[in-house]
Amino acid sequence: MTEDYTDAHLTKILRRTRVIAVVGVSMNPVRPSYYVARYLGLKGFTVIPVNPGHAGAQLFGQTVRASLSDITEPVDMVDIFRRSEAVPPIVDEALEQFPDLKTIWMQIGVVHEQAAETARARGVDVVMNRCPKIEYQRLFGELRMGGFNTGVISSKL
Repeated sequence: MTEDYTDAHLTKILRRTRVIAVVGVSMNPVRPSYYVARYLGLKGFTVIPVNPGHAGAQLFGQTVRASLSDITEPVDMVDIFRRSEAVPPIVDEALEQFPDLKTIWMQIGVVHEQAAETARARGVDVVMNRCPKIEYQRLFGELRMGGFNTGVISSKL
């Protein structure tokens, strides 16, 4: 069962994050993983795309990496766009590769309690079944009170 994350907790995570590795990013602009990663990049985050099928390609000014192990710079957050059953090895690799990792974020529909517990045991915050784009828009004033579209939310940025 996923946690009920407080707005203060999510705001803290988003404010302290600078570099996000997006695992499972698509090169297709209509896919959620593409426009979420693009949006985060436009908001000032450094987005490092990770997808073995597109390794070496350019996306958002970055080279797509085949795996987290191919990233040499520090990463604050790993955002996972993969099925829940694929999460444990991604979390293990992230914890091994990034000693100062602060957050594992699993996208909407992605939940893996055991992997979350592994990360939490290492002092890493875990968010499951949420989208950082939606939470950023909600918490930083891009959604009106009722959640109505202000014209800012779109897959076409």
